Amino acid sequence: MTASTETPLAGLRVLDLATLFAGPLAATLLGDFGAEVIKVEHPSKPDPSRGHGPAKDGIGLWWKLLGRNKRNLTLDLSSPGGRDVLLRLAASTDVVIENFRPGTLERWGIGWEELRAVNPRLVLTRVTAFGQFGPYAHRPGFGTLAEAMSGFAAITGEPDGPPTLPPFGLADSIAALATAYAVMAALAGRDRTGEGQVVDMAIIEPILTVLGPQPLWYDQLGYVQERTGNRSRNNAPRNTYRTSDGHWVAVSTSAQSIAERVMRLVGRAELIDEPWFTSGATRAEHSDELDEAVGHWIARHTRDEAISLFEKAEAAIAPIHDIQDVMEDPQYRALDSVTEVPDPELGPLRMQNVLFRLSRTPGAIRWAGRPHGADTDEILTGLGLTGAEIAALRAERVL
Repeated sequence: MTASTETPLAGLRVLDLATLFAGPLAATLLGDFGAEVIKVEHPSKPDPSRGHGPAKDGIGLWWKLLGRNKRNLTLDLSSPGGRDVLLRLAASTDVVIENFRPGTLERWGIGWEELRAVNPRLVLTRVTAFGQFGPYAHRPGFGTLAEAMSGFAAITGEPDGPPTLPPFGLADSIAALATAYAVMAALAGRDRTGEGQVVDMAIIEPILTVLGPQPLWYDQLGYVQERTGNRSRNNAPRNTYRTSDGHWVAVSTSAQSIAERVMRLVGRAELIDEPWFTSGATRAEHSDELDEAVGHWIARHTRDEAISLFEKAEAAIAPIHDIQDVMEDPQYRALDSVTEVPDPELGPLRMQNVLFRLSRTPGAIRWAGRPHGADTDEILTGLGLTGAEIAALRAERVL
C-alpha cells in the first residue's frame, strides 16, 4: 500500500496555550499528524519547558521535542490587545488547548462564552490537575500530585520501602495521550452536530484509568493492593534478574504456557506438576521458590545467552535498557522509534519519532522546537494585521 503525502489532520488548526507538560504534549501529538499547531507564549515569560533539563549552547533540549511541528507566536493574553488577537485567531481555529487555573481565561475575557461566540465549531480543551470543578479545582497542581493521589505511588516500590514516584512526567504523559484522544472524539462529535464543545481533562483521572481494576477490587472485595516491588500478585515468576556479566533482564509469565516454558528452560520442570502452578495467582504465592529457580539459572548466563535461550524456548524476556541501550537496540532501530531531525540551531537531533505508523497517511516530524516567537509576524500577517498594527502591539508589549 502506497503512503499518501496527505496527513490525516491536515487543515486542522490548534492553538496551544498550555505549559508543562500534558497540554503541550497533546498538541505535539496532533501536530505530528499534520495539524497546524500555533504555540502561544508570553512575550517575556517563555514556556518553562525551554529551560527544563539539560541544554546545549543555551538551548533547552526538552523544548526541541515538545515544541516540534509548532509555529511560535508571542502574545500577552491578559492584555486587551492580546485578547483581541486571540479571539481573531480563535475564529479560524478548530482546537484551543489551555491549562490555566479554572476561571483564568474568563477573567481575561477569553472564556468559553467569548470563544464560542466567535467560533461555534471550536473545541476548547482544558487540561488541569483536578478538573474544572470540585473542592480541589482551584489548587495548583502538577503530574506528581496525580501520581500520588491516583494510587500509583502507593503500589510502586519495595514492600518495606516508601511509596515511589516516577523520575519522569508519567501522569502528564498519560494525560497528554488521553487529551489527544479526547480532542479527536470532540471533533468527531462536531462532524455530526456542527457544534464544538469543552473538553475537561483532569490529570488525576487518566493515570487512575491505566492502574486497572483497583476501584472494582476495593468496591467488591475491600481489597487494597500493596507494594510488591517487581513482583506481581497475579503471576510468577515475574521479576528482574541479574546475569553473569552484570546486566539485568526482566521476565514475565502472564500466560500459563509461558510459565511452563520458563520452568522447563531453567531445569525445574517438576514444579509444573505442583497443584499451585496451575494459575498465576497461586504461582505468585510461591514467588520465592520460582524467583530462586529462574534467578539461579539466569545468574549462570550472560545477558545475550539468556535472551537467546529464552527466545528459542519461546519464553518472554527483555533486557533492562538504559537510554544508551535504547538508542542502539536493533528493534527500535528497525522501527525508527528514535529518528534524526535536522535543526538549524543545533544541527541533526535524534528524538522519539511519531507515536505510531499509518500505512496511507503517516505522520512526520517536520521541524524541531523553534525559537521563542519565531513565527509571530508571519502568523499575524496571515491573520490580516498590517505592519503598523503589529508594530503597535509590539510597542505595547502585547507581542
